[in-house]
Amino acid sequence: MDITDFIDFMDSMTLRTLWTFDFQTFRFSDFQTFLQYIYLLMGINDNTADQARLQVTGDGSHTLYIASIDEHYHSHFGALTESKHIFINAGIEYYQGDRVSVLEVGFGTGLNALLTAIYAEEKKRHVTYVTLEKYPLKNDLVSELNHASMTGSRGKWLFDAIHEAKWESPVELTPWFTIHKKKFDLTTDSLSGSFDLIYFDAFGPDKQPEMWTSEVMGKVDAVTHAGTVFVTYSAKGSLRRMLNGLGFEVSLLPGPPGKRVITRAEKK
Repeated sequence: MDITDFIDFMDSMTLRTLWTFDFQTFRFSDFQTFLQYIYLLMGINDNTADQARLQVTGDGSHTLYIASIDEHYHSHFGALTESKHIFINAGIEYYQGDRVSVLEVGFGTGLNALLTAIYAEEKKRHVTYVTLEKYPLKNDLVSELNHASMTGSRGKWLFDAIHEAKWESPVELTPWFTIHKKKFDLTTDSLSGSFDLIYFDAFGPDKQPEMWTSEVMGKVDAVTHAGTVFVTYSAKGSLRRMLNGLGFEVSLLPGPPGKRVITRAEKK
């Protein structure tokens, strides 16, 4: 659609119906839906994953960069190092129990899932891994990532198996690791279940603020229990206050290279 067509569209009856909305009850999700409708008509793709391009980070592992929001999927100081530090060392290694149910917010490149699967096999811990992603990556981009080659021969097999696993249903990849990938928008969809460990790995609060609201944190809290551990790279004061208000005991831990501190919280 060119600019003339767009102007004609803006003058159409479809758009005029917007002005009849009751703005007292108008929700952000309504506006998102409206924008998606415009994008569809104009041929614009709002899938940020389709804009991603490969970058090499400080430890040699790949990340993806989204120029439109000036954001990386991982730390440019080291994607593998960051993921292992936050979600393995401060997350699943900290949580006690032979069986662990994990909820990941932001599947992304699958790096957290890969490291968790490797950890589960090495430590012989049963892990059920539910991961949410609004914009799954395309296979051709996934195939360019070097996460598999940096995690040994078993890592290569697991990386491929994780990405080949069907969405929307649990898939047992090994006796120790079952993954359930869901195409999911946490700002609008409802969560269910109960989880021992939360990997919160959305884009940063300044880039994706809708993912760091009290409403979203309330949804996450609703699927936790006493003893659930929540880990994330963000250490913003607003996040700590929200988690405290939801009954979590919040700690700031030393971060990976390039990050002074990270957040770990435990539900009381």
